[in-house]
Amino acid sequence: MNDRAQLFEAGMPADAIDARPAARQPVALGVEEALARTRLFPFWLDNPAEPPAEPKLTSDTRADLLIVGGGFTGLWAAVQAKEQMPELDVVLIEAGQVAHGASGRAGGIISTSVMHGLPNAVRVFPDDIAELEEFGQRNLDGFEETLKRYDIDADIEWNGEMTVAVDPEHVAHLQADYDLHTEYGHNVVMLDEQATREQLNSPLFAGALWSRNRSGIVHPAKLAWGLKRAALKLGVRLYEHSPLTSVTDEGESVFVKTPEGGVRAKRVLFGSGTAKVGIADINRRVLQVRDHVLATEPLTDEQLARIGWKNRQGIYDTRTQLNYFRLTKNNNIIFGGLVSYHFDGNPDPQQDQQRETYYRLAQAFCKTFPQLSDVRFSHAWGGPIDYCSRGSVFAKRYLGDKAVFVAGYTGFGVAASRFGAFMGLNILFDRQSPERTLDIANQSPTYIPPEPVRWLAAKVTFHAFDGADAEGGWKRAWIKGIKAMGFPM
Repeated sequence: MNDRAQLFEAGMPADAIDARPAARQPVALGVEEALARTRLFPFWLDNPAEPPAEPKLTSDTRADLLIVGGGFTGLWAAVQAKEQMPELDVVLIEAGQVAHGASGRAGGIISTSVMHGLPNAVRVFPDDIAELEEFGQRNLDGFEETLKRYDIDADIEWNGEMTVAVDPEHVAHLQADYDLHTEYGHNVVMLDEQATREQLNSPLFAGALWSRNRSGIVHPAKLAWGLKRAALKLGVRLYEHSPLTSVTDEGESVFVKTPEGGVRAKRVLFGSGTAKVGIADINRRVLQVRDHVLATEPLTDEQLARIGWKNRQGIYDTRTQLNYFRLTKNNNIIFGGLVSYHFDGNPDPQQDQQRETYYRLAQAFCKTFPQLSDVRFSHAWGGPIDYCSRGSVFAKRYLGDKAVFVAGYTGFGVAASRFGAFMGLNILFDRQSPERTLDIANQSPTYIPPEPVRWLAAKVTFHAFDGADAEGGWKRAWIKGIKAMGFPM
């Protein structure tokens, strides 16, 4: 019996039934209209909770440990150094403001792995998987304990992460990942098409792998600001708007110059990502690619009901040029992807401030969630990813072992940065620690070709990403060739 017949049976007159107002249909917006009022600025940083900036460095000073970079790696290093060695005089310098670099522009999905996922760990360090898995679990436990210890409110939700297949042919890959995760004790569930759409309803989804433990979502800027407060509470001297201008090896110490001052330190930890610090070898091993992200306006309860998402997992899809998405505390959808490269790793390309840059990402959103065609985007932004050939963090000594550079997360640094800082400190202070016996602490990623070969290869690769799933041909062959050379795709 249909709805009209049920009402008639209940005694409603036929003319009253026919006079009922039609259900209000959402008014579909075009991509240009949905982006018309969008602020080209990171959603996470547009927040009154941001603490005031610390003063800049205006004179020369000394320190036992200097940390360069006020992102996740530098902040985690500062907190852990003072917790483990409270007698140290620790100085941290940040070129701009804390969280305004890569850390405040991330999607904010927390992953267990310190290796850009278990399949990547098997690819790069097949003999050390069990130990790396244990480090990942300990890292997440320490991550959570630190937030509780310092009362850091970062909108954290431990709802797991889910990889969704956007093509039936991709389900077999997820099944292989399921078997691998099960082998190493993960609490994972394989979902068929119907079960996947019950979790998050998209016409694209053909299945999913849901990892339900030790992963979730976090507000990345609030996390960074909370770590900043913790570092200051522990006695770290923190200077913002103090960019590094030069590094000098003085034999017994290192002198780092800033525009109005400098720090002479016995040891230096560079948590500077892809920023150039004057050590040429660093930039041969890590390059900056640009990620792009959209934030919707907060969804109404009715809009959210159209897609479900009751368990609020962080999501990755299986596109070659993947998208990732998650909800915020106020039910904005954060939707990221569309990676690009700019010559010499330009950290501030003009394209990021052009609305047209985000049209294709908005189109991908609309294709993923056509039932949200009436939703506008509140924010759009670009951010750097520190890409390296092995797709995971590395820590490498420089300047006669007085300095260590930590980077290379390749997009998975929100949680892995804590482990990266921990490993970097152990290497810098030559402390015996279990991870130092493994290849992750003793091998460096391979060189990435210099410009202009780097730019040309990146351009061809990202062009291959666009359409490889549908077109195959030379695009798929190119991607397979890049993977065969050892680069994570």
